[in-house]
Amino acid sequence: MLNSVFVIVPIAAVLALSFAYYFYRQMMKSSEGTEKMQRIAQHVRTGAGAYLRQQYKVVIVVFLIITAIFAYLAYGLGVQNQWVPFAFLTGGFFSGLAGFFGMKAATSASARVANACRSSLNGGLKLAFRSGAVMGLVVVGLVLVDISLWFLILNHFIPDMDGGYKLMTVCAIMVTFGMGASTQALFARVGGGIYTKAADVGADLVGKVEANIPEDDPR
Repeated sequence: MLNSVFVIVPIAAVLALSFAYYFYRQMMKSSEGTEKMQRIAQHVRTGAGAYLRQQYKVVIVVFLIITAIFAYLAYGLGVQNQWVPFAFLTGGFFSGLAGFFGMKAATSASARVANACRSSLNGGLKLAFRSGAVMGLVVVGLVLVDISLWFLILNHFIPDMDGGYKLMTVCAIMVTFGMGASTQALFARVGGGIYTKAADVGADLVGKVEANIPEDDPR
């Protein structure tokens, strides 16, 4: 089933991850600015890290429950392929890994972008775009890595069948990988929205109640 075109996929994955690492290293070389900016950035990173740890605790429980259901369907009832539970787990794992790298890049870039804009808006824009590209490239790279590995594994272990049924079986199993990734992304989207809104409300309370800053004040 494999042909020379397949080689393009892992090469593209390596290129995407390599560029993501390059952009990340370039961003980390930039200055975080003043001592106050560095202190605020550290508080942001600490809060984001606490949020991710709490979210992943819940996600792990949900994934274990869904994986157990898939395992029962596959090994108990025999209505699913035996590879389905593992594909679901790897999808969630790579999705969570991409979220971790994206959060790390974003929280590390915020103060650096603000500091870069103090001297050059164009420099700040370039730094912001490259920092944001880290998340996109990591997502694409990890997806291609997982798809490539699963295609190789399934192509090796699933026996040949007539009428293209082998390819249909392989693709059906790989769809479960997408389900795992989407499940993790759902938690990240909903949980992240709640977290950021809570942080926004907290900042409003501090500004209005403690610092006595009125509504719509430019500060």
